[in-house]
Amino acid sequence: MAREITKIGVIGLGTMGAGIVEVCARSGFEVVGVEMNAAAVERGRGHLENSTGRAVQRGKMSEEDQAALLGRVTTTDDMSALADCGLVIEAVPESLDIKRSVFTTLDGIVGDDAILATNTSSLSVTDIATATKDPSRVIGLHFFNPAPVQKLVEIIATVITSPDVLEDVRALAEKLGKEPVVVGDQAGFIANRLLLAYLNRAVMMYENKYASREDIDAAMTLGCGLPMGPLALLDLIGLDVAYAVLDTIYKEGRDKLHAPAPMLKQMITAGLLGRKTGRGFYTYEKPGSGKVVDDPQTPRPAADGKGIRPIHKVGVVGSGTMATGIAEVFAKAGYPVQMVSRHKGRVEEAYGAIQKSLAKAVQRGKLTDEVREKAIASITTSDSLETLADVDIVDEAISEELSTKQAMFENLDEICKPGAILATTTSSLPVIEVAVATSRPADVIGMHFFNPAQVMKLVEIVSTVATAADVEATIVDLCDKIGKRGVECADRSGFIVNSLLFPYLNDAIKMLEAHYATTDDIDLAMKAGCGYPMGPFELLDIVGLDVSLAIQRELYLEFRERGFAPAPLLEHLVKAGYLGRKSKRGFRTYA
Repeated sequence: MAREITKIGVIGLGTMGAGIVEVCARSGFEVVGVEMNAAAVERGRGHLENSTGRAVQRGKMSEEDQAALLGRVTTTDDMSALADCGLVIEAVPESLDIKRSVFTTLDGIVGDDAILATNTSSLSVTDIATATKDPSRVIGLHFFNPAPVQKLVEIIATVITSPDVLEDVRALAEKLGKEPVVVGDQAGFIANRLLLAYLNRAVMMYENKYASREDIDAAMTLGCGLPMGPLALLDLIGLDVAYAVLDTIYKEGRDKLHAPAPMLKQMITAGLLGRKTGRGFYTYEKPGSGKVVDDPQTPRPAADGKGIRPIHKVGVVGSGTMATGIAEVFAKAGYPVQMVSRHKGRVEEAYGAIQKSLAKAVQRGKLTDEVREKAIASITTSDSLETLADVDIVDEAISEELSTKQAMFENLDEICKPGAILATTTSSLPVIEVAVATSRPADVIGMHFFNPAQVMKLVEIVSTVATAADVEATIVDLCDKIGKRGVECADRSGFIVNSLLFPYLNDAIKMLEAHYATTDDIDLAMKAGCGYPMGPFELLDIVGLDVSLAIQRELYLEFRERGFAPAPLLEHLVKAGYLGRKSKRGFRTYA
């Protein structure tokens, strides 16, 4: 028979613990909050009062409800007050020794039927449980910060957790209005294991000076729709906290990609822990503030017009989705566009698609008729590359096949005037291999738009070792003029977005492959726990498993990291023809 839990204890009243107290009290439970001394109790009570006070100010809670909630909460520095609690949740600092000591003490206070839960985000629940006389009643109950807002709760069952304890805690989580996912006792669980590995790779990218902190963060927010860039998120989490979680995960699996980036340790040693100290990857107005202020690493605006080639006319080669989107972007920005495809019929179809897209934008109030008419009038189409002889820049958007692109650039090299910039919108191929097909590699650059180009704000600007400085400066300026956020990076497989995104997706597949969690639970963990717009398997099915496999193989060949090797399950699904939504079956089956 299920336990009837009416009273809940919470040990530790920091930000996390106070948030858990609020969640439980909001749901009508009587709550006992415990801290180590009177001063800490007062601070914890202050956290609770401030949080609920803000809810009142925002109209999300009445003053009467706030008073009732606070009336259900007792705070004390005496652990014996937990004696009659049916569930006690520990939320003390992330130290195994401290947590084991708390559970040993707690074991002698609560009743034999009480459930003991730890809010650890990465430590072994089994190690914590063995500090008690009855480890079968110990479970992990990992809330996410801020606990009153975040819907996800990870429930961690050890090999000795009693099945009835698991079911009672799952039912309680649902009563608290949370979305629970049940997983085994593995370092990092679902969300932190996937999230922290991705954040660590972003640190390595910055540490190696591959891209600026601003460009890395902009690439992931604008290119993937993430709520925060990885380096800004690390500042919010706290670099010391992130390091501790990564270190725990690495010690368990010895995967090099989980080994904390050396830069993290150096910054922690220097006291640069993120927002809480006022400095991390960014500098903040004051400790605890989220307002970023300028520092020596803040990019300075380039001198207007200096070292920039004039762009008056644009050429676009291709007739597919990317080419039509790019042509529309330039046309709306007021540039005359020469669109070319080998097949007259296809380029005319592309022109028709642009007209339809512009008409829809007018219907939705996003564009005026005048801008639409000017944009349509500014585009001319042709099936002859010779019409590109007078353009100032050509943006190539043909099939993602190296030999095809090389042949195209050989032709463009012969046709385009001296000083014209030759840009490729490749998402994964080495730009330098395209550039060397020409007699002017200094004029060649990567200009990777994201699909749909009309909507997505991001453009990755990829300079090779041969790209001229004024070419890069011109593309940065051009991106700004067409309303895009250009991020600069070197010519390396995956550039910024794909080299951070696809290893994360690959890690999720490996997690599924190991039967650690289901596709639904992994997707839910990343959406509800990390604020991602899509779970990894939803995204993989949309991108296409064949596309994902090709990109992952490129990354593995470039970096030769064992952790980048494509998950066998991904390869097997592609061999079976299960490519995602386009084949109606991938990680899920579609109607």
